[in-house]
Amino acid sequence: MSAGAQLSVTDQRRMARHPVDHPVIAEHFGKGDMRMHIANISANGFMIDDADAINRGERVVVRLPVIGRIEAYCIWCRDNRAGFQFERIIRVDDFLSMIDTLQPNPRLRKLR
Repeated sequence: MSAGAQLSVTDQRRMARHPVDHPVIAEHFGKGDMRMHIANISANGFMIDDADAINRGERVVVRLPVIGRIEAYCIWCRDNRAGFQFERIIRVDDFLSMIDTLQPNPRLRKLR
């Protein structure tokens, strides 16, 4: 029997990552509210660069522009960074609208 999360989104690390500078307050299931800084985001997940208090396997709920509340599962930790995978698939049009909100500078946006 395999252990771990039963995620609806497969691990697709090749998805385009968009650099962002987005602080959030995440709801951690065991530790309560935590401040996090999202450094990049893709349609499948995000990376934080201040992961002192996060371990692999932990779950959080974050509130993102356009998307709203979404649960994410920590799939890796290294040094001061951690990668999270979303529990559900984000619609493409919602994701693109969110990127437009998080990256007001069009030069930072990936080509679509």
